[in-house]
Amino acid sequence: MANRILVVDDSQTVRTLLSFILKSNGFDVESAINGVDALEKIYKDEFDLVVCDVNMPKMDGLTLIKVLRLQDIYRELPIIVVSTEESDEDKQKGMEAGANVYLVKPTEPTNLLANISMLIGK
Repeated sequence: MANRILVVDDSQTVRTLLSFILKSNGFDVESAINGVDALEKIYKDEFDLVVCDVNMPKMDGLTLIKVLRLQDIYRELPIIVVSTEESDEDKQKGMEAGANVYLVKPTEPTNLLANISMLIGK
């Protein structure tokens, strides 16, 4: 059975691109348009990893990560941030929120896939 990944980004273009890359590499992919949408999907289904943006309406990515990390069941869920925010301070905020990896857009597909492999062992 393929690993399930949730892609969370308010940009349709980014969601489509990331989904294509991940599906092409054998992953089962679902997408969400913001943190609220992501939580709804996470609460009703199981995912092996989350890839999320930071800047989104309704609930940003850092808030999403913090909400997940407060719950025992999601404390170990691997989360990769993929964001345009690239300062050291932004990266530090992402890691402090509970992200496992922080990548800057545009990220190389091989880099994203290598990090996914490291986190879920595929």
